[in-house]
Amino acid sequence: MNWHGITAIYRFEMARTWRTLMQSIASPVLSTSLYFIVFGTAIGSRMGSIDGISYGAFIIPGLLMLSLLSESISNASFGIFFPKFSGTIYEVLSAPVSPFEIVAGYVGAAATKSVLLGLLILATARIFVDYSIVHPLWTLLFLLLTAVTFSLFGFIIGIWAEDFQQLQLIPLMVVTPLTFLGGAFYSISMLPEPWQTLTLFNPVVYLISGLRWAFYGFADVNLALSLGMTAFFLIACLATVSWIFKRGYRIRS
Repeated sequence: MNWHGITAIYRFEMARTWRTLMQSIASPVLSTSLYFIVFGTAIGSRMGSIDGISYGAFIIPGLLMLSLLSESISNASFGIFFPKFSGTIYEVLSAPVSPFEIVAGYVGAAATKSVLLGLLILATARIFVDYSIVHPLWTLLFLLLTAVTFSLFGFIIGIWAEDFQQLQLIPLMVVTPLTFLGGAFYSISMLPEPWQTLTLFNPVVYLISGLRWAFYGFADVNLALSLGMTAFFLIACLATVSWIFKRGYRIRS
């Protein structure tokens, strides 16, 4: 294992975060804070509790997942797309590092940034909403698992994209709508049939539900099912990344 190679890629990507602090950290935190102000304070104060939890506290896992998914994908996709766009990807490919080590460096950095941002958002939420976490270790596990999984997904998007428009296509047109429709701001048990059943085909439901269980001890779907769906997507992303390097898809031509 070439730890020096992994560390070099990891440190380079982490350094980019501090060079673009406003875009990487300040902007997501500010955007999420606006959600807390509008939905948690203004609207939440006029709504009743959900399963004994105030509405402002209820939406914290959903907002956290929304930020985690978007930032994981964005960090990883841009991290690998820019070297491909500028041509410096060939220097990485010709270096004495394996595909696994390349992915570990880029995905590890993207996941680290996303988890740090998630923890910062949790600290910011305390300013606007009073909440407590029932299962803190499970919360951290879900944050790590989701960050790694969607950083891998973002890495795939970065390889697939041929321009900056394609880079934003899937996050904006697919992931964000699925998150809003996945119970970020409501419990899917509130939906009438057949919408409640149809919502279960949305994979983001299982991510939000699992994180909400870690926070408050209840969820819309079974915890084992949430973990299983997350693990399935992680394995699918790993298999896709393996295929990309085996075939040299859009990285060797």
